[in-house]
Amino acid sequence: MDSTAFEVIERLSEPLAVQVNSSSALVEGMGKAAAAIDRERAKKGIKKDVHGPRKPGLDQVAPAERVPLQITPWDVLATFSRATTLARQGRGRGLAEHWQGLKYCRAFAGDRHGNLCLTNEGKAPELSYRAMQARELGRAFGLAVAERVIRERFPDHLVSIIDAEIALLPGFARTKPAGTLGARPRPDFLLEAWRPGEGSRIFVVTVNGNHQAVTAKTSASSRTTYKQLARSGERVERFHLGRWDETPALLTSTEFLAAAGVTVHVLQAGGGVVLPARPASGAGTADVAIGRRALPYVNSVTVPTKRGAAQHNAFCVPEKELAWFGRVVARAHAAGQLSLAGGGGTVGRYLIAEQGGKHFSETAFAGTASVHDAEATFADGRYVGTDQVFRINGRRVEAFSGMATDLYDLLVVGKVEEYRRQAYERRMDWPTPDDVSDWGATSFRSDGTVLAIRLVRE
Repeated sequence: MDSTAFEVIERLSEPLAVQVNSSSALVEGMGKAAAAIDRERAKKGIKKDVHGPRKPGLDQVAPAERVPLQITPWDVLATFSRATTLARQGRGRGLAEHWQGLKYCRAFAGDRHGNLCLTNEGKAPELSYRAMQARELGRAFGLAVAERVIRERFPDHLVSIIDAEIALLPGFARTKPAGTLGARPRPDFLLEAWRPGEGSRIFVVTVNGNHQAVTAKTSASSRTTYKQLARSGERVERFHLGRWDETPALLTSTEFLAAAGVTVHVLQAGGGVVLPARPASGAGTADVAIGRRALPYVNSVTVPTKRGAAQHNAFCVPEKELAWFGRVVARAHAAGQLSLAGGGGTVGRYLIAEQGGKHFSETAFAGTASVHDAEATFADGRYVGTDQVFRINGRRVEAFSGMATDLYDLLVVGKVEEYRRQAYERRMDWPTPDDVSDWGATSFRSDGTVLAIRLVRE
């Protein structure tokens, strides 16, 4: 018997454990898979320089960063929603971007041990939908674990999620009319740990997922997670800030059919690069529009070798441009916040043409645009945003995404630095799900955003 809509939403708000694996065995397994990938490429005559080197020094994360992650399914979906607000996957923005996660409302449940796992519906996606589910939910779980890792390291910072493509386009977009990064390998996301008045720390993150059912007979060279991590090592090595090997990285692969429930495998590489601090106002702030750069990609990085050094193709932001790149990241995050709240044409003010400034400034098809046309109150706090009404098992359900009204108003008029200052000062003041009784499930972040879901009264 299908669950009722009420039961589905109730499950979305139940804290469950997501297993996190990071071990020497994982590093060893990735190494074996990498060797198998290289052998297969050699048989096909593919030269090593086509894919480039892998990130050196990949290792397990600290013990405190690999304990099970306690999280609600709704927070998982909200993480995915916040990460995809600028995805530009269709003209019908209100349906095509940050509402993508709503189709997974019935995909999660808890087992008898309190571990998060897939329901029967979640385990049986149709046709090519299985690959889509692995890709999208891999982002959700991978980012949730990556955020937890960074918060463990920088507990007094806020953490922002930025699509790597959006951050790279102002410096590396190909000449028009293409205006894209092409097929050049790159990480999936950048996570920025920041607080006002200080330089940000940037982590490059890869996120993957798979439905492989691992058995005792599954070899390391055929295990999908190991192969995903091996290929991720190549992708993160294509991004550098300042100089080679100074940018920290987190590589994740989520196994949805693991025996212990959904399991996120994670490896990390260290790095100490810090972006320059920005002034609170005036020139050099994220309030000022950025200009495009034409940064080199071919032979942009010098990599030490046994014979001395070699040149490596990569997205490398030189040290003299790190301050500029910090503004790019801050403005991309501001655009994402506005888009989550249905900012409409105001989103485009933070994006150059190559990033989709025109796309977000235009009116989308009627009935599907994500426009700030809704308001909600949570624990006496006012939020502005947009909503979506859909059905779960025939029952109408409302989802709301938005941000605190006063913070939204700051971004609408271009005050990014003031938004960041106020968001940081109020990072501990936002409601918790226990403070809200008139919504079925809620997800509040320390940056002032919220996603919520409830039954529509009939």
